[in-house]
Amino acid sequence: MAALCLGLAARADDDVGTLTPEKAERSFKAEPAYSPYAGRAFPMRPLFGDTHLHTAASFDAGTFGARITPRYAYRLARGEEITSSSGQPVKLSRPLDFLVVADHSDNMGMFPDLYAGKPEVLADPQARTWYDMIMAGQGGTAALEIIKAFGAGALPKSMIYGPDTRPYKLAWQDTIAASEEYNDPGRFTAFIGYEWTSNTGGNNLHRNVIFRDGGDKAGQVVPYTTMAPLGSDNPRDLWTWMQAYEDKTGGDVLAIAHNGNLSNGRMFPLIESFTGRPVDQEYVETRARWERLYEATQTKGDGETHPLLSPNDEFANFERWDFGNLDASVRKTPDMLEFEYARSALRNGLKLEADLGTNPYKFGMIGSTDAHTGLAAVEEDNFFGKTTPQEPSPHRLSATFVDNPQTRIKVMDWQVSASGYAAVWATENTREAIWDAMQRKETYGTTGSRMAVRFFGGWDFDPADATSRNPGAIGYSKGVPMGGDLTAAPDGKVPTFLVAALKDPLGGNLDRYQIVKGWLDDQGQTHEQVHDVAWSDDRTPGADGKLPPVGSTVDVANATWTNTIGAPELIAVWKDPDFDPDQRAFYYGRVIEIPTPRWTAYDAKRFATKPLDGSEMTVTERAYTSPIWYTP
Repeated sequence: MAALCLGLAARADDDVGTLTPEKAERSFKAEPAYSPYAGRAFPMRPLFGDTHLHTAASFDAGTFGARITPRYAYRLARGEEITSSSGQPVKLSRPLDFLVVADHSDNMGMFPDLYAGKPEVLADPQARTWYDMIMAGQGGTAALEIIKAFGAGALPKSMIYGPDTRPYKLAWQDTIAASEEYNDPGRFTAFIGYEWTSNTGGNNLHRNVIFRDGGDKAGQVVPYTTMAPLGSDNPRDLWTWMQAYEDKTGGDVLAIAHNGNLSNGRMFPLIESFTGRPVDQEYVETRARWERLYEATQTKGDGETHPLLSPNDEFANFERWDFGNLDASVRKTPDMLEFEYARSALRNGLKLEADLGTNPYKFGMIGSTDAHTGLAAVEEDNFFGKTTPQEPSPHRLSATFVDNPQTRIKVMDWQVSASGYAAVWATENTREAIWDAMQRKETYGTTGSRMAVRFFGGWDFDPADATSRNPGAIGYSKGVPMGGDLTAAPDGKVPTFLVAALKDPLGGNLDRYQIVKGWLDDQGQTHEQVHDVAWSDDRTPGADGKLPPVGSTVDVANATWTNTIGAPELIAVWKDPDFDPDQRAFYYGRVIEIPTPRWTAYDAKRFATKPLDGSEMTVTERAYTSPIWYTP
């Protein structure tokens, strides 16, 4: 924090959790220059990007039909118009600021050889069968079978591209070369990264690995895979690999988990699935060291919370995917949910910290796409789907995405979410500055909207601070930003929070800004409460404390809305009315837009297609900030 205010290059190990009067004075001098911007170096605008995009180099993306290479993925993200794999012109409404091409670590480079029909790959009868299916236009079915075989460790030997093979190394070097070619410091950041794809028994434990470094360091290693003997599907072994990378190169790397909702209770464990024993000191310390962020929203469902976990949260039932695990081989049961969602993990993290001294689930929030099309295009009116067969067409409103008759799990294409993006408060658009902001958790996730969201916590914010036209200046001088810490409450003080949000210029107005609080009581039990702290229009909470709904102006048939309700911006100061200085707690911001047409409404209008009964046709876009933690 101090480094940010002083204009130094903030690094991951800087102290971002405390602010003393002396530090504030150095940052905001009593006699500032005439220009209020002179000497200012804290982040002034969020940078938007995608940390999770697959291209044709991922075996499942390629099998589904993706032909977009990393270079074309970067071109689209930088604002160029390209042609999608289904032959359609595509362009983003606005360029992104950064992108991570995160192709799967396992079998990187295999699909191009399968698609090319290389004899050594097709020598296996099963590989030949899948090749024939792809050539016959049944790539989607082949992809699901390949994913299931991969999860079961049953891929044919000819389709296993180990990291010690020449084709694999060439694929990785090409990934690095593409990133280096399109990285443009100050304008657009192309990160080097990959996805570690632990999927034992079909249970998703995936992590995206992002390098702070360039090819000179990242090129000294190959990605860590999941298959023995060179790889492992245990996250502890990934963390060991990450430590070895930093020891070898002097570089920096972090990992981001996602889709806990497809892990069937394994993503945020109290009991480790690999050992059957309670998580221990080593687990909590190493996870906290390497996994600073969680991808809380993406195309395969929203991961903030679930109605069964948060029955009093009227916005909890949002873009749910709670059918089963990743390959739909095992159905979901209610007891799994607690260990899958971000909010319950944040709550359990307080318990683990009280018991073991370290909170392994002290993560910040982001969103990203996980698109397997090479296209980071998730705006509702510009949604190019999760996979290539789900690119815009008259059929995707009624098509089936996943269908397992044995488990009776069936997911329709309309249930795929147009989500999301990562927002980062970084001082400049470079690999180093964005990565450092990720490391200090000064981030938030959106479901695809580009609203600007501030969230500061401290002890001295007062209502007058909400009249500022620049909440950042007050926020950094009197408190800590999202991702920070409050400790040792001064006598008589309670936490105060300065919140502010500006609408996406192309999006819907804002309904409300909420603060979600979680805490650990004296009996070791966790709790949560959602507070409305700023809202639009002339509404008054009812006797039950609930704010009346903002309403809706959506014209579903014409896929439009009027934006005559809601507010373009919200700002407020909120004081916790139930603060107990002896109780650990976390607070994070959630911003809700007014209802707008969902991508399904745009498709129905564009293709004159009748949606299936039960299809969601509107959406309330939202943002989740990284929490601020209070520790006695």
